[in-house]
Amino acid sequence: MKRAYEPVGEDDGYRVLIDRIWPRGVSKERARLDEWARELAPSTELRQWFSHDPARFEEFRRRYIEELAAEGDKLDELRLRARSGKVTLVYGARDHEHNDAVVLAELLMRTSPGSAA
Repeated sequence: MKRAYEPVGEDDGYRVLIDRIWPRGVSKERARLDEWARELAPSTELRQWFSHDPARFEEFRRRYIEELAAEGDKLDELRLRARSGKVTLVYGARDHEHNDAVVLAELLMRTSPGSAA
């Protein structure tokens, strides 16, 4: 996982932005993304409800995982890519511990293809 505002590293591998909104002030050239997976981002409603409040993170995690269940094929694609090489989940949030990338990374590591939860 890496914040969109951090420098791109040579060892980042496949870089995928997982936010619905493009990070403010970051050019496409600077981001050097391989993919923008908007469909893996939390819904606008969930993102606005969460509002990056750490006290709401556990409930955000639960709801976000429910939303991701509808994206099984995309999750499987990303999981398989990660198994064949390094994948960096790129996100824009300031909080490194309470964001969608944390939840998605946990989900990708703990589930097998064909399973969203």
